[in-house]
Amino acid sequence: MKRPLVALVVGALLPAQAPALESFVVKDIRVEGLQRIAAGTVFNYLPLKVGDTLNDKGAQDAIRALYKTGFFRDVRLERQGNVLIVSVIERPSIAGIRLVGTREFSEEDLKKGLKEVGLAEGRIFNKTLLDRIEQELRQQYFARGFYAVSIRPTVTPLERNRVDIEIAVTEGRPARIREITLVGNGKFRDKELLDLFTLGPAPWWALFSSRDQYSKQKLAGDLERLRNHYQDRGFLEFNIESTQVSITPDKEDIYITVNLSEGKRYTVTGFKLAGTFVVPEEDLRKLVELEAGSVFSRKAVTESAKRISDRLANEGYAFANVNPVPDVDRDKATVAFTFVIDPGKRTYVRRVNFSGNVTTRDEVLRREMRQLEGGWYSSEKIQRSRVRLQRLGFFEDVNIETPQVPGTSDQVDINVTVKERSTGNLLFGVGYSDSDGFIINASVTESNLFGTGKELSARFDNSDATTNFSIRYVNPYYTRDGVSRGFTVYSSSIDAAELNTAAYNTQTTGAGVFYGIPLSEFHRLTVGLDAERIDIETTTDSALVAQDFVATEGSPVDLAKATLSWSSDSLDSALFPTRGFLQRLSAEASFPGSDVEYYKLTYLIGKYWPISERTTFKLRAELGYGDGYGESAQLPFFKNYFAGGSSTVRGFSSRSLGPVDQNTLDPIGGNRRVLGNMELLFPVPGMSADNKAVRMSWFVDGGMVYGPEERFDLGELRYSTGLAFNWFSPVGPLSFSYAFPLNDEPDDDTESFQFTLGVPFR
Repeated sequence: MKRPLVALVVGALLPAQAPALESFVVKDIRVEGLQRIAAGTVFNYLPLKVGDTLNDKGAQDAIRALYKTGFFRDVRLERQGNVLIVSVIERPSIAGIRLVGTREFSEEDLKKGLKEVGLAEGRIFNKTLLDRIEQELRQQYFARGFYAVSIRPTVTPLERNRVDIEIAVTEGRPARIREITLVGNGKFRDKELLDLFTLGPAPWWALFSSRDQYSKQKLAGDLERLRNHYQDRGFLEFNIESTQVSITPDKEDIYITVNLSEGKRYTVTGFKLAGTFVVPEEDLRKLVELEAGSVFSRKAVTESAKRISDRLANEGYAFANVNPVPDVDRDKATVAFTFVIDPGKRTYVRRVNFSGNVTTRDEVLRREMRQLEGGWYSSEKIQRSRVRLQRLGFFEDVNIETPQVPGTSDQVDINVTVKERSTGNLLFGVGYSDSDGFIINASVTESNLFGTGKELSARFDNSDATTNFSIRYVNPYYTRDGVSRGFTVYSSSIDAAELNTAAYNTQTTGAGVFYGIPLSEFHRLTVGLDAERIDIETTTDSALVAQDFVATEGSPVDLAKATLSWSSDSLDSALFPTRGFLQRLSAEASFPGSDVEYYKLTYLIGKYWPISERTTFKLRAELGYGDGYGESAQLPFFKNYFAGGSSTVRGFSSRSLGPVDQNTLDPIGGNRRVLGNMELLFPVPGMSADNKAVRMSWFVDGGMVYGPEERFDLGELRYSTGLAFNWFSPVGPLSFSYAFPLNDEPDDDTESFQFTLGVPFR
């Protein structure tokens, strides 16, 4: 006969209702009521085994242990002689989950979130968990302004102790912000302060704006911007006293009231440094932006403390702490600061570890590292190492972490994690350039040959105007100290008439070798030698400049030339820079004794300034000059500069600016060129600012080409302005621009919309 010992029903221990248990030695254990769960699972969680003595406390512990598994909704212990019988009723399992009506959140994301908290197909069903999820989902909708949301979970029992769950959501219309009221502001007008808010009533013309859709997180960010606005303008004791968010009974209109206390405007009387100086105090004082008599600015204080911390980090003090302590005089509305400096121990790097580089060898990454193992920690060198790794072009992303070595206070490891991108490809494609027309190209490229960082490529391009073939090999570390060496063999055929320039044909064949010599971290010298043969074909319809050259110099033209380039490059990215400086001075000249003797000088300067986290301002200028020497009176016409088109002055047809041929009236280029460009670079609206493949810009371009007989007149420069879209697509660089010429003349050839595919960005 079975005798109940103690039972647990729907989560409640009932020891008080059970009779006192007479202890007995368990000779056997049987489990009853199992459907899906194996008996071994019960025995695994049951804190009893055959041979144990069972008493009141042991019975309660056993029931509690089994119930805590979450597998059962009822657990009973019964005795039959010396046999312990464990009777259970399993909780049902979840056969399926369906979400209906969730437009604001994707069903995939919601199911992923449900699975993380234990509500998923195949799991044990827990009604309490479902109730918590319902409340959490409701709060998520409330946070996005959907106060009229209705959530109805339905649990349908199925055969074999299973249930089907359907969560039906009726989102309703999101509540809209009708008014934000500021109370207590006297120093700044409502409009000036409300312009800081990302939330607020939407203007009548913004049909698809989400500005008036309430969000608790966005409101918190707006209030922080309001606080920064005041505290950066002297209001040290500014405080937001309260914020009321009220909603109308129909749950469609929201009114927000912000009560604030401005306080007095404080001025700074001075600052001093205190603590331990491991860097000369005078050097640190130069990093502080505060001046006596200036208006207090929290941003200036924070930036000053950060500069000091960064300076100490560059000297090896990775865990330095700089605490600006204010000394406030409320009667005089003044404040002085003491920057208390605790450098901590000087830290050095134990190891540099790499992960994620499946193809690329460790040595390729290690040679780009400016922070070395065993050296003192330097945040500047670590950041520079990251930039150099990004500029290799082998990785989609580079992340560097500096964890402290466990058990030490003066050691860190450098953990470099990279995400490789494909560096080898066999490509056959079609492109378009506003200068060359349609392009058919085929290439075999490996820019990270066998993971060594070396480049090998063979390329063929054929367009309406040009046919190019080239083979290129580059070893970026020909020597251990970073001297690179490369070889190139090329052949090029140009039908100039198809380039919208004067009619003639050229066939160029050549080969060359070049070396890159690092002069410092940011400066490099490049030296190259090339041998070329140029065949020029003309007819009676060809440009006079081509006919005159062939009549005077003959064809083909053989020449040996040298190239020399010095560059200074501190850009933070080779693809889409956001900060840094670029300067390049290059020269190309044929050797004396060549069929033509000439030289070309080009100077390029550009700078990028980050205006905010999302925008960058760019300035760029280029000057070019060429001429003949020795027996050549001037620069050969096939070496002329051109301007106009997507790579120089957008809004004007490719190569259209400058001198024209007297016979055909087609552009022939010139020996002098001036180019200028300024751009405001920003992410594509609606896309994440972290997207590293897409960017837009508003630009102003200017430029002109001058012939040898023309007067150099900057008043002849042509200008244009417009918008550009650049995308590093899977098939190559893609660029669109729409430009308006600002001062075009009647004879100018203009072209507002221009795009290129498969051509590097300007």
